[in-house]
Amino acid sequence: MKKIGIIGGTSPESTLYYYKKYIEISREKFEPYFFPELIIYSINFRDFKDNPDGWEGRKRILINAAKALEKAGAEVIGISANTPHIVFPEIKKEVTAEMVSIIDAVAGEAKRRNLKRLLLLGTKTTMTMPFYKNALEEKGFEVIVPREEEIEEINRIIFEELMFENFRSKGWLIELIERYAKSENIEGVILGCTELPLAIKREDVSVEVLDSAEIHMRALIDAAL
Repeated sequence: MKKIGIIGGTSPESTLYYYKKYIEISREKFEPYFFPELIIYSINFRDFKDNPDGWEGRKRILINAAKALEKAGAEVIGISANTPHIVFPEIKKEVTAEMVSIIDAVAGEAKRRNLKRLLLLGTKTTMTMPFYKNALEEKGFEVIVPREEEIEEINRIIFEELMFENFRSKGWLIELIERYAKSENIEGVILGCTELPLAIKREDVSVEVLDSAEIHMRALIDAAL
């Protein structure tokens, strides 16, 4: 198998979830005690989040991490977060290793489940910038995003609660999803921030749940085969 590299630290909690899913999926797919080789490069999230150069500075951090993983022998690389995929095409150009997109992985899984009308949840950047929504719409999906005040609250929950293992707003998130299931007839919800699956599980809501972290980890393992 090819060696897998993950750019983690965005945030450490979601990176830990990635590793948990790596173990679960490996146990499901392979014989006992077999786990693909895996390298994690955990960036400093404060330097990333508060970078004075904005997305140009964040892009440099991600490129350096991808190159470090490649130098360490990684042949398949993924970024363990959705929002940084705003600069995914530029990072992909800087390495020869295969870069696996979380957006493509989510789209592939939604297609496999025959889902068309989807609610996109994530950080404010993921929900309001066109990179994620447009990529899905180009693949034939109908994408619904929450209202402005809901976007602000979801973003706050991610950065102030979920990144610190605080799940007190889980009920609010479930109510939001169920409200859109009724008002917008969504068929599924994209947990388009890798912290959201820490709080929302498949059994919590009445629609299909697209756990971007699990889907992405599965795609990375499949790409390494």
